[in-house]
Amino acid sequence: MRPHLLLPLLFLSACDRPQAAVEPVAAAPVAPGPVPVANPDEILPSVVRINTTQQSWDQAEPWQKNTPGKRRSLGAIVGNGIILTTAEMAADATYIELESPDGKKLAPAKTIAVDYEANLALLGLTDESNAKFFEGTKPLEISAPPKIGDTLDILQVEENGSPLITSGGIQSIDVVSNFLPGQFFLTYEVKASMQSAASSFSLPVLRDGKLAGLLTSYDSKDQISDVVATEIVARFVKEGSDADYAGFPSLGISISRTDDPNFRLFLKLPDDGGGLYVSNVRVGSAAEKAGLKKGDVILSIDGNDIDRLGYFVDKHYGRLYWSHLVRGAKASGDKVDLVVQRDGQPQNISAVLDRRDEVSQLVPAYAFGKAPNFLVKGGLIFQELTKPVLESFGNEWQSRAPLNLLDVYENPEKYESRCRRVVFLSNVIPTPATVGYESLQSMIVTKVNGKDIKDMKTLIEAFKTPAADGLHSIEFDEEKFHVYLDESISDTVDKQLLQRGLPKLSRADD
Repeated sequence: MRPHLLLPLLFLSACDRPQAAVEPVAAAPVAPGPVPVANPDEILPSVVRINTTQQSWDQAEPWQKNTPGKRRSLGAIVGNGIILTTAEMAADATYIELESPDGKKLAPAKTIAVDYEANLALLGLTDESNAKFFEGTKPLEISAPPKIGDTLDILQVEENGSPLITSGGIQSIDVVSNFLPGQFFLTYEVKASMQSAASSFSLPVLRDGKLAGLLTSYDSKDQISDVVATEIVARFVKEGSDADYAGFPSLGISISRTDDPNFRLFLKLPDDGGGLYVSNVRVGSAAEKAGLKKGDVILSIDGNDIDRLGYFVDKHYGRLYWSHLVRGAKASGDKVDLVVQRDGQPQNISAVLDRRDEVSQLVPAYAFGKAPNFLVKGGLIFQELTKPVLESFGNEWQSRAPLNLLDVYENPEKYESRCRRVVFLSNVIPTPATVGYESLQSMIVTKVNGKDIKDMKTLIEAFKTPAADGLHSIEFDEEKFHVYLDESISDTVDKQLLQRGLPKLSRADD
Protein backbone atom coordinates (compact mmCIF):
# COMPACT_ATOMS: atom_id res chain seq x y z
CA MET A 1 0.00 0.00 0.00
CA ARG A 2 1.27 3.46 -0.81
CA PRO A 3 1.82 5.87 2.10
CA HIS A 4 -0.69 8.65 2.57
CA LEU A 5 0.10 12.33 1.98
CA LEU A 6 -0.80 14.69 4.83
CA LEU A 7 -1.64 18.36 4.31
CA PRO A 8 0.67 20.73 6.21
CA LEU A 9 -0.62 22.76 9.12
CA LEU A 10 -0.42 26.53 9.16
CA PHE A 11 2.36 27.04 11.67
CA LEU A 12 4.93 24.90 9.87
CA SER A 13 7.27 25.63 7.01
CA ALA A 14 7.42 28.24 4.28
CA CYS A 15 6.16 27.88 0.72
CA ASP A 16 7.50 27.14 -2.73
CA ARG A 17 8.82 30.10 -4.64
CA PRO A 18 10.21 30.84 -8.10
CA GLN A 19 13.92 30.17 -8.33
CA ALA A 20 14.87 33.83 -8.23
CA ALA A 21 13.53 35.74 -5.22
CA VAL A 22 12.88 39.43 -4.86
CA GLU A 23 15.61 41.25 -2.95
CA PRO A 24 14.21 41.98 0.54
CA VAL A 25 13.84 45.60 1.59
CA ALA A 26 14.04 46.70 5.21
CA ALA A 27 10.55 47.04 6.66
CA ALA A 28 9.29 49.83 8.89
CA PRO A 29 9.73 49.26 12.65
CA VAL A 30 6.74 47.58 14.27
CA ALA A 31 5.54 46.77 17.77
CA PRO A 32 6.92 43.40 18.99
CA GLY A 33 4.40 40.61 19.48
CA PRO A 34 0.59 40.62 19.65
CA VAL A 35 -1.30 43.30 21.59
CA PRO A 36 -5.01 43.57 22.54
CA VAL A 37 -7.16 45.45 20.05
CA ALA A 38 -7.89 48.93 21.35
CA ASN A 39 -11.41 48.98 19.87
CA PRO A 40 -12.66 45.36 19.81
CA ASP A 41 -16.29 46.38 19.22
CA GLU A 42 -15.28 47.84 15.87
CA ILE A 43 -13.42 44.80 14.53
CA LEU A 44 -15.22 41.77 16.07
CA PRO A 45 -18.47 42.33 14.06
CA SER A 46 -16.40 41.88 10.87
CA VAL A 47 -14.97 38.42 11.55
CA VAL A 48 -16.26 34.91 12.32
CA ARG A 49 -14.68 31.65 13.33
CA ILE A 50 -14.89 28.82 10.82
CA ASN A 51 -14.92 25.17 11.91
CA THR A 52 -14.70 22.43 9.30
CA THR A 53 -14.71 18.65 9.28
CA GLN A 54 -12.68 17.30 6.38
CA GLN A 55 -12.30 13.81 5.01
CA SER A 56 -10.30 13.05 1.88
CA TRP A 57 -10.44 9.91 -0.25
CA ASP A 58 -7.80 7.22 0.13
CA GLN A 59 -5.86 7.23 -3.15
CA ALA A 60 -4.32 3.79 -2.49
CA GLU A 61 -7.69 2.18 -1.69
CA PRO A 62 -10.10 4.42 -3.64
CA TRP A 63 -13.28 2.75 -2.40
CA GLN A 64 -12.82 4.23 1.07
CA LYS A 65 -12.04 7.54 2.79
CA ASN A 66 -9.23 8.53 5.12
CA THR A 67 -9.78 9.31 8.81
CA PRO A 68 -11.63 12.64 9.19
CA GLY A 69 -9.95 15.69 10.66
CA LYS A 70 -10.92 19.15 11.86
CA ARG A 71 -9.68 22.64 11.04
CA ARG A 72 -10.38 26.04 12.53
CA SER A 73 -9.79 29.48 11.08
CA LEU A 74 -10.81 33.10 11.38
CA GLY A 75 -12.73 34.37 8.36
CA ALA A 76 -13.43 37.91 7.19
CA ILE A 77 -16.95 39.11 6.40
CA VAL A 78 -16.64 40.73 2.95
CA GLY A 79 -20.28 41.10 1.90
CA ASN A 80 -23.87 40.50 2.92
CA GLY A 81 -23.60 37.07 4.54
CA ILE A 82 -20.36 36.26 2.67
CA ILE A 83 -17.20 35.03 4.42
CA LEU A 84 -13.70 35.00 2.92
CA THR A 85 -11.29 32.23 3.92
CA THR A 86 -8.69 29.98 2.34
CA ALA A 87 -9.46 27.12 -0.03
CA GLU A 88 -7.72 24.80 2.43
CA MET A 89 -10.70 25.27 4.74
CA ALA A 90 -13.10 24.13 2.00
CA ALA A 91 -10.98 21.29 0.60
CA ASP A 92 -12.69 17.91 1.15
CA ALA A 93 -15.00 19.50 3.72
CA THR A 94 -17.91 17.32 4.79
CA TYR A 95 -19.26 19.94 7.21
CA ILE A 96 -18.65 23.67 7.60
CA GLU A 97 -19.81 25.67 10.61
CA LEU A 98 -19.71 29.39 11.31
CA GLU A 99 -19.21 30.58 14.89
CA SER A 100 -19.42 34.09 16.28
CA PRO A 101 -16.22 35.35 17.97
CA ASP A 102 -17.86 35.08 21.40
CA GLY A 103 -19.02 31.51 20.67
CA LYS A 104 -22.69 32.31 21.30
CA LYS A 105 -23.97 31.83 17.72
CA LEU A 106 -23.49 28.88 15.38
CA ALA A 107 -24.73 28.23 11.85
CA PRO A 108 -23.98 25.60 9.17
CA ALA A 109 -22.34 26.99 6.03
CA LYS A 110 -21.60 26.04 2.43
CA THR A 111 -19.02 26.94 -0.17
CA ILE A 112 -20.15 29.67 -2.58
CA ALA A 113 -16.95 29.82 -4.62
CA VAL A 114 -13.53 28.22 -4.27
CA ASP A 115 -10.24 28.62 -6.12
CA TYR A 116 -7.79 25.96 -5.00
CA GLU A 117 -5.01 27.38 -7.15
CA ALA A 118 -5.24 30.83 -5.51
CA ASN A 119 -6.10 29.25 -2.12
CA LEU A 120 -9.24 31.34 -1.59
CA ALA A 121 -12.87 30.49 -0.82
CA LEU A 122 -16.15 32.29 -0.15
CA LEU A 123 -18.65 30.79 2.30
CA GLY A 124 -22.30 31.50 2.99
CA LEU A 125 -25.16 30.12 5.05
CA THR A 126 -26.56 26.74 4.11
CA ASP A 127 -30.06 27.78 5.18
CA GLU A 128 -31.32 31.36 4.99
CA SER A 129 -33.46 30.64 8.06
CA ASN A 130 -30.20 31.21 9.99
CA ALA A 131 -29.88 34.77 8.66
CA LYS A 132 -29.94 36.09 12.23
CA PHE A 133 -26.37 34.86 12.51
CA PHE A 134 -25.22 37.95 10.61
CA GLU A 135 -27.30 40.46 12.56
CA GLY A 136 -25.04 43.20 13.87
CA THR A 137 -22.12 42.26 11.62
CA LYS A 138 -20.28 44.71 9.38
CA PRO A 139 -18.44 43.69 6.19
CA LEU A 140 -14.83 44.77 5.89
CA GLU A 141 -13.82 47.14 3.14
CA ILE A 142 -10.83 46.08 1.04
CA SER A 143 -7.84 48.36 1.43
CA ALA A 144 -5.66 49.97 -1.19
CA PRO A 145 -2.64 47.80 -2.12
CA PRO A 146 0.28 48.37 0.26
CA LYS A 147 3.98 48.61 -0.60
CA ILE A 148 7.20 47.19 0.80
CA GLY A 149 7.84 48.74 4.20
CA ASP A 150 4.16 49.34 4.99
CA THR A 151 2.73 47.93 8.23
CA LEU A 152 -0.01 45.29 8.23
CA ASP A 153 -2.03 44.04 11.20
CA ILE A 154 -2.59 40.32 11.60
CA LEU A 155 -5.83 39.66 13.50
CA GLN A 156 -6.32 36.78 15.93
CA VAL A 157 -9.19 36.04 18.31
CA GLU A 158 -8.44 34.10 21.48
CA GLU A 159 -10.74 31.37 22.77
CA ASN A 160 -12.30 33.84 25.23
CA GLY A 161 -13.27 36.11 22.32
CA SER A 162 -10.58 38.74 22.89
CA PRO A 163 -9.05 40.05 19.66
CA LEU A 164 -5.29 40.45 19.27
CA ILE A 165 -3.32 42.40 16.69
CA THR A 166 0.21 41.55 15.64
CA SER A 167 1.71 44.35 13.58
CA GLY A 168 4.41 43.55 11.04
CA GLY A 169 6.20 45.25 8.21
CA ILE A 170 6.11 43.99 4.63
CA GLN A 171 9.63 42.70 4.11
CA SER A 172 9.25 41.64 0.50
CA ILE A 173 6.62 41.06 -2.18
CA ASP A 174 6.86 38.09 -4.51
CA VAL A 175 4.82 35.62 -6.54
CA VAL A 176 4.50 32.54 -4.32
CA SER A 177 2.92 29.08 -4.30
CA ASN A 178 1.25 28.68 -0.90
CA PHE A 179 -1.14 25.72 -1.27
CA LEU A 180 -0.84 23.82 -4.55
CA PRO A 181 2.75 23.47 -5.82
CA GLY A 182 3.34 25.29 -9.08
CA GLN A 183 0.42 27.72 -8.66
CA PHE A 184 2.00 31.14 -8.08
CA PHE A 185 0.17 34.25 -6.88
CA LEU A 186 1.16 37.65 -5.53
CA THR A 187 2.06 37.38 -1.83
CA TYR A 188 3.31 39.72 0.89
CA GLU A 189 5.99 38.46 3.24
CA VAL A 190 5.36 40.08 6.62
CA LYS A 191 7.89 40.08 9.45
CA ALA A 192 5.93 39.68 12.69
CA SER A 193 6.31 37.77 15.96
CA MET A 194 3.10 35.73 16.17
CA GLN A 195 1.84 33.63 19.06
CA SER A 196 0.23 30.22 18.75
CA ALA A 197 -2.16 30.61 21.69
CA ALA A 198 -4.88 31.75 19.31
CA SER A 199 -3.59 29.77 16.34
CA SER A 200 -5.80 29.35 13.31
CA PHE A 201 -5.50 27.81 9.87
CA SER A 202 -5.81 31.26 8.27
CA LEU A 203 -6.23 34.81 9.55
CA PRO A 204 -7.46 38.14 8.19
CA VAL A 205 -4.77 40.78 7.69
CA LEU A 206 -5.72 44.44 8.00
CA ARG A 207 -4.36 47.81 6.96
CA ASP A 208 -5.87 50.86 8.64
CA GLY A 209 -8.89 48.76 9.64
CA LYS A 210 -9.51 47.48 6.10
CA LEU A 211 -8.90 44.01 4.68
CA ALA A 212 -5.45 43.79 3.06
CA GLY A 213 -5.18 40.02 2.64
CA LEU A 214 -5.25 36.57 4.26
CA LEU A 215 -2.44 34.96 6.19
CA THR A 216 -1.84 31.48 4.76
CA SER A 217 1.34 30.36 6.53
CA TYR A 218 3.69 31.36 9.33
CA ASP A 219 7.32 30.35 9.80
CA SER A 220 7.88 30.60 13.56
CA LYS A 221 11.65 30.26 13.20
CA ASP A 222 12.08 33.25 10.86
CA GLN A 223 8.87 34.97 12.05
CA ILE A 224 7.69 35.41 8.48
CA SER A 225 4.02 35.30 7.49
CA ASP A 226 2.84 34.76 3.91
CA VAL A 227 -0.20 36.91 3.12
CA VAL A 228 -2.31 36.62 -0.04
CA ALA A 229 -2.06 40.07 -1.65
CA THR A 230 -4.81 42.68 -1.68
CA GLU A 231 -5.20 42.60 -5.48
CA ILE A 232 -5.76 38.83 -5.51
CA VAL A 233 -8.27 38.99 -2.66
CA ALA A 234 -10.16 41.90 -4.25
CA ARG A 235 -10.46 40.17 -7.62
CA PHE A 236 -11.61 36.89 -6.06
CA VAL A 237 -14.24 38.57 -3.86
CA LYS A 238 -15.61 40.48 -6.85
CA GLU A 239 -15.68 37.57 -9.30
CA GLY A 240 -16.45 34.83 -6.75
CA SER A 241 -19.64 36.57 -5.66
CA ASP A 242 -21.11 35.90 -9.12
CA ALA A 243 -22.98 32.66 -9.73
CA ASP A 244 -20.56 31.48 -12.43
CA TYR A 245 -17.01 31.90 -11.11
CA ALA A 246 -14.48 31.43 -13.93
CA GLY A 247 -11.31 31.50 -11.82
CA PHE A 248 -7.92 33.08 -12.30
CA PRO A 249 -6.74 32.53 -15.88
CA SER A 250 -3.59 30.96 -17.23
CA LEU A 251 -1.60 31.09 -20.46
CA GLY A 252 -0.91 27.36 -20.51
CA ILE A 253 2.86 27.21 -21.01
CA SER A 254 5.98 25.88 -19.33
CA ILE A 255 9.03 28.12 -19.40
CA SER A 256 12.79 27.99 -18.87
CA ARG A 257 15.17 30.77 -17.89
CA THR A 258 17.67 32.07 -20.42
CA ASP A 259 20.50 33.09 -18.09
CA ASP A 260 22.91 30.47 -19.45
CA PRO A 261 25.26 32.19 -21.97
CA ASN A 262 25.49 29.12 -24.21
CA PHE A 263 21.71 28.74 -24.26
CA ARG A 264 21.33 32.43 -25.19
CA LEU A 265 23.85 32.00 -27.99
CA PHE A 266 21.90 29.01 -29.31
CA LEU A 267 18.66 31.04 -29.19
CA LYS A 268 20.35 34.03 -30.90
CA LEU A 269 19.51 36.30 -27.97
CA PRO A 270 21.58 39.45 -27.35
CA ASP A 271 23.86 39.58 -24.32
CA ASP A 272 22.09 42.64 -22.89
CA GLY A 273 18.53 41.35 -23.30
CA GLY A 274 16.11 39.16 -21.39
CA GLY A 275 13.51 36.63 -22.41
CA LEU A 276 11.86 33.39 -21.27
CA TYR A 277 12.11 30.20 -23.34
CA VAL A 278 8.78 28.42 -23.98
CA SER A 279 9.55 24.75 -23.28
CA ASN A 280 6.00 23.45 -23.65
CA VAL A 281 2.58 24.65 -24.82
CA ARG A 282 -0.40 22.82 -23.34
CA VAL A 283 -2.89 21.39 -25.82
CA GLY A 284 -6.08 23.49 -25.94
CA SER A 285 -4.56 26.31 -23.89
CA ALA A 286 -4.87 30.03 -24.52
CA ALA A 287 -1.26 30.02 -25.72
CA GLU A 288 -1.86 27.28 -28.29
CA LYS A 289 -5.00 28.98 -29.58
CA ALA A 290 -3.02 32.20 -30.01
CA GLY A 291 -0.26 30.45 -31.96
CA LEU A 292 2.49 30.42 -29.35
CA LYS A 293 4.93 27.57 -30.01
CA LYS A 294 7.54 25.55 -28.18
CA GLY A 295 10.89 27.22 -28.81
CA ASP A 296 9.49 30.77 -28.77
CA VAL A 297 11.17 33.26 -26.44
CA ILE A 298 8.85 35.68 -24.63
CA LEU A 299 10.45 39.13 -24.61
CA SER A 300 7.60 41.22 -23.17
CA ILE A 301 4.04 40.94 -21.84
CA ASP A 302 1.68 43.89 -22.22
CA GLY A 303 4.67 46.17 -22.76
CA ASN A 304 6.57 44.90 -19.72
CA ASP A 305 10.06 43.63 -20.57
CA ILE A 306 10.74 40.16 -19.14
CA ASP A 307 14.31 39.54 -17.98
CA ARG A 308 16.21 36.28 -18.41
CA LEU A 309 15.11 35.09 -14.94
CA GLY A 310 11.43 35.74 -15.65
CA TYR A 311 10.96 39.03 -13.79
CA PHE A 312 9.55 42.41 -14.79
CA VAL A 313 9.30 45.76 -13.01
CA ASP A 314 5.80 46.51 -11.68
CA LYS A 315 5.00 50.21 -11.25
CA HIS A 316 3.57 49.67 -7.75
CA TYR A 317 5.35 46.63 -6.30
CA GLY A 318 8.70 46.70 -8.05
CA ARG A 319 10.34 43.53 -9.39
CA LEU A 320 7.83 40.66 -9.75
CA TYR A 321 7.70 37.28 -11.43
CA TRP A 322 6.14 37.33 -14.92
CA SER A 323 3.15 35.11 -14.06
CA HIS A 324 1.52 37.98 -12.13
CA LEU A 325 0.90 39.72 -15.49
CA VAL A 326 -1.32 36.79 -16.43
CA ARG A 327 -2.72 35.28 -13.23
CA GLY A 328 -2.95 38.36 -11.02
CA ALA A 329 -3.47 41.34 -13.29
CA LYS A 330 -5.97 39.69 -15.67
CA ALA A 331 -9.34 37.92 -15.58
CA SER A 332 -10.60 35.07 -17.72
CA GLY A 333 -11.56 36.48 -21.12
CA ASP A 334 -9.01 39.30 -20.98
CA LYS A 335 -6.45 39.71 -23.75
CA VAL A 336 -2.70 39.68 -23.19
CA ASP A 337 -0.21 41.01 -25.77
CA LEU A 338 3.11 39.20 -26.15
CA VAL A 339 6.27 40.03 -28.05
CA VAL A 340 8.16 36.81 -28.80
CA GLN A 341 11.27 35.90 -30.71
CA ARG A 342 10.82 33.04 -33.17
CA ASP A 343 13.65 31.83 -35.38
CA GLY A 344 15.62 34.93 -34.46
CA GLN A 345 12.84 37.35 -35.46
CA PRO A 346 10.40 39.29 -33.19
CA GLN A 347 6.66 38.59 -33.53
CA ASN A 348 3.55 40.04 -31.88
CA ILE A 349 1.02 37.58 -30.49
CA SER A 350 -2.28 38.29 -28.69
CA ALA A 351 -3.88 35.63 -26.51
CA VAL A 352 -7.32 35.55 -24.90
CA LEU A 353 -6.83 34.11 -21.42
CA ASP A 354 -9.00 31.32 -20.05
CA ARG A 355 -9.15 28.87 -17.18
CA ARG A 356 -9.42 25.20 -18.14
CA ASP A 357 -11.36 23.16 -15.63
CA GLU A 358 -9.09 20.65 -13.93
CA VAL A 359 -11.45 17.79 -14.81
CA SER A 360 -10.64 18.42 -18.49
CA GLN A 361 -6.94 17.68 -17.94
CA LEU A 362 -5.43 14.32 -18.83
CA VAL A 363 -3.88 14.12 -15.35
CA PRO A 364 -5.89 16.35 -12.97
CA ALA A 365 -3.65 18.18 -10.48
CA TYR A 366 -6.26 18.04 -7.73
CA ALA A 367 -9.65 16.47 -7.08
CA PHE A 368 -10.89 17.88 -3.76
CA GLY A 369 -14.26 16.49 -2.76
CA LYS A 370 -14.37 14.16 -5.77
CA ALA A 371 -14.28 10.41 -5.26
CA PRO A 372 -11.59 8.68 -7.37
CA ASN A 373 -12.69 6.42 -10.20
CA PHE A 374 -11.71 2.76 -9.97
CA LEU A 375 -12.61 -0.81 -10.90
CA VAL A 376 -11.92 -4.04 -9.01
CA LYS A 377 -12.19 -7.03 -11.34
CA GLY A 378 -11.35 -10.47 -9.95
CA GLY A 379 -8.75 -8.86 -7.66
CA LEU A 380 -7.16 -6.61 -10.30
CA ILE A 381 -7.42 -2.97 -9.17
CA PHE A 382 -7.64 -0.34 -11.91
CA GLN A 383 -7.49 3.43 -11.35
CA GLU A 384 -7.39 6.67 -13.34
CA LEU A 385 -4.13 8.56 -13.04
CA THR A 386 -4.25 11.87 -11.13
CA LYS A 387 -1.60 13.91 -9.38
CA PRO A 388 -3.04 12.93 -5.95
CA VAL A 389 -2.45 9.29 -6.94
CA LEU A 390 1.19 10.12 -7.74
CA GLU A 391 1.51 12.05 -4.47
CA SER A 392 0.34 8.98 -2.55
CA PHE A 393 3.80 7.51 -3.20
CA GLY A 394 5.14 9.87 -0.52
CA ASN A 395 6.87 13.21 -0.11
CA GLU A 396 9.47 12.22 -2.69
CA TRP A 397 6.87 11.02 -5.19
CA GLN A 398 8.66 12.68 -8.12
CA SER A 399 11.45 10.14 -7.72
CA ARG A 400 9.53 7.27 -6.08
CA ALA A 401 6.47 7.01 -8.33
CA PRO A 402 6.70 4.60 -11.31
CA LEU A 403 8.57 6.11 -14.27
CA ASN A 404 5.83 5.31 -16.80
CA LEU A 405 3.23 7.16 -14.72
CA LEU A 406 5.58 10.09 -14.18
CA ASP A 407 6.09 10.25 -17.94
CA VAL A 408 2.35 10.66 -18.44
CA TYR A 409 2.29 13.49 -15.88
CA GLU A 410 5.32 15.25 -17.33
CA ASN A 411 4.53 14.69 -21.03
CA PRO A 412 0.71 14.56 -21.35
CA GLU A 413 0.85 15.56 -25.01
CA LYS A 414 2.13 12.05 -25.83
CA TYR A 415 -1.10 10.48 -24.50
CA GLU A 416 -3.84 13.08 -25.04
CA SER A 417 -4.66 11.94 -28.57
CA ARG A 418 -5.52 8.40 -27.47
CA CYS A 419 -7.47 8.83 -24.24
CA ARG A 420 -9.32 11.24 -21.97
CA ARG A 421 -7.85 9.68 -18.83
CA VAL A 422 -4.96 7.26 -18.38
CA VAL A 423 -6.19 4.04 -16.76
CA PHE A 424 -3.61 1.81 -15.10
CA LEU A 425 -3.43 -1.40 -13.08
CA SER A 426 -2.50 -0.02 -9.66
CA ASN A 427 -2.38 -3.21 -7.59
CA VAL A 428 -3.42 -6.85 -7.41
CA ILE A 429 -5.32 -8.63 -4.63
CA PRO A 430 -4.20 -12.29 -4.47
CA THR A 431 -7.27 -14.32 -5.47
CA PRO A 432 -7.95 -17.52 -7.47
CA ALA A 433 -8.47 -15.25 -10.53
CA THR A 434 -5.12 -13.45 -10.24
CA VAL A 435 -2.74 -16.39 -9.70
CA GLY A 436 0.58 -15.47 -11.31
CA TYR A 437 -0.32 -11.78 -11.58
CA GLU A 438 0.36 -10.80 -7.96
CA SER A 439 3.50 -8.79 -8.75
CA LEU A 440 1.93 -6.69 -11.51
CA GLN A 441 1.32 -3.02 -10.77
CA SER A 442 1.47 0.48 -12.26
CA MET A 443 0.85 -0.75 -15.83
CA ILE A 444 -1.07 1.45 -18.27
CA VAL A 445 -4.08 -0.24 -19.88
CA THR A 446 -4.57 0.32 -23.62
CA LYS A 447 -7.17 -2.30 -24.63
CA VAL A 448 -9.61 -4.70 -22.98
CA ASN A 449 -11.26 -7.35 -25.13
CA GLY A 450 -10.03 -5.50 -28.21
CA LYS A 451 -11.63 -2.18 -27.22
CA ASP A 452 -9.58 0.99 -26.75
CA ILE A 453 -9.62 2.29 -23.18
CA LYS A 454 -10.28 6.04 -23.02
CA ASP A 455 -11.23 6.31 -19.34
CA MET A 456 -12.77 4.32 -16.50
CA LYS A 457 -16.22 4.23 -18.14
CA THR A 458 -14.86 2.57 -21.28
CA LEU A 459 -12.90 0.09 -19.15
CA ILE A 460 -16.00 -0.97 -17.21
CA GLU A 461 -17.97 -1.25 -20.45
CA ALA A 462 -15.25 -3.35 -22.12
CA PHE A 463 -15.32 -5.92 -19.31
CA LYS A 464 -19.00 -6.59 -20.01
CA THR A 465 -18.17 -8.56 -23.17
CA PRO A 466 -15.55 -11.32 -22.69
CA ALA A 467 -14.38 -13.48 -25.59
CA ALA A 468 -16.29 -16.60 -26.64
CA ASP A 469 -13.98 -18.76 -24.51
CA GLY A 470 -14.97 -16.77 -21.39
CA LEU A 471 -11.63 -15.00 -21.04
CA HIS A 472 -11.00 -11.26 -20.77
CA SER A 473 -7.96 -10.04 -22.68
CA ILE A 474 -6.18 -7.05 -21.10
CA GLU A 475 -3.47 -5.29 -23.11
CA PHE A 476 -0.93 -2.97 -21.51
CA ASP A 477 1.25 -0.20 -22.87
CA GLU A 478 4.40 -1.97 -21.74
CA GLU A 479 5.62 -3.89 -24.83
CA LYS A 480 2.07 -4.95 -25.74
CA PHE A 481 1.95 -7.19 -22.66
CA HIS A 482 -1.29 -9.23 -22.28
CA VAL A 483 -3.10 -10.58 -19.22
CA TYR A 484 -6.05 -12.99 -19.41
CA LEU A 485 -8.78 -13.12 -16.78
CA ASP A 486 -11.37 -15.87 -16.50
CA GLU A 487 -14.84 -14.30 -16.34
CA SER A 488 -16.51 -17.03 -14.27
CA ILE A 489 -13.73 -17.15 -11.67
CA SER A 490 -13.43 -13.35 -11.47
CA ASP A 491 -17.19 -12.99 -11.11
CA THR A 492 -17.14 -15.40 -8.15
CA VAL A 493 -14.22 -13.47 -6.60
CA ASP A 494 -16.05 -10.15 -7.02
CA LYS A 495 -19.07 -11.48 -5.11
CA GLN A 496 -16.79 -12.72 -2.32
CA LEU A 497 -15.04 -9.34 -2.08
CA LEU A 498 -18.40 -7.62 -1.62
CA GLN A 499 -19.39 -10.13 1.04
CA ARG A 500 -16.12 -9.52 2.90
CA GLY A 501 -16.70 -5.79 3.20
CA LEU A 502 -15.66 -4.08 -0.03
CA PRO A 503 -18.37 -1.39 -0.33
CA LYS A 504 -18.45 -1.37 -4.14
CA LEU A 505 -16.53 -2.77 -7.10
CA SER A 506 -16.39 0.31 -9.31
CA ARG A 507 -16.92 4.03 -9.68
CA ALA A 508 -16.84 6.01 -12.93
CA ASP A 509 -18.17 9.49 -12.24
CA ASP A 510 -17.49 12.37 -14.65
